[in-house]
Amino acid sequence: MTQAEKRSGTPEVRDTVYIGKKPLMAYVTSTLIQLANVPSVTIKARGMSIGRAVDVSQIISRKTENAGYSIGTIKIDSEALESQDGRTRNVSTIEIQIKRN
Repeated sequence: MTQAEKRSGTPEVRDTVYIGKKPLMAYVTSTLIQLANVPSVTIKARGMSIGRAVDVSQIISRKTENAGYSIGTIKIDSEALESQDGRTRNVSTIEIQIKRN
């Protein structure tokens, strides 16, 4: 139980999946579990993980087509981050919304 759940007594609603270096199906499973509880989930990724985020969204929309999941809005952006050597670098980001029909 998280601190917010302990304070309010209600479970915290999580509607975002952050893509990293775990196996692809871990993110697919996590997204499907969250979609069972909320009407839409946002998949977020930065840099080298963007391709994996696209793969997760495609697996969910194509393999579970009969279950009624579809891709909603897609937002592509970039963030200015400071690198270890102190320079500012632009890192690409993507947000993909998966929703129940």
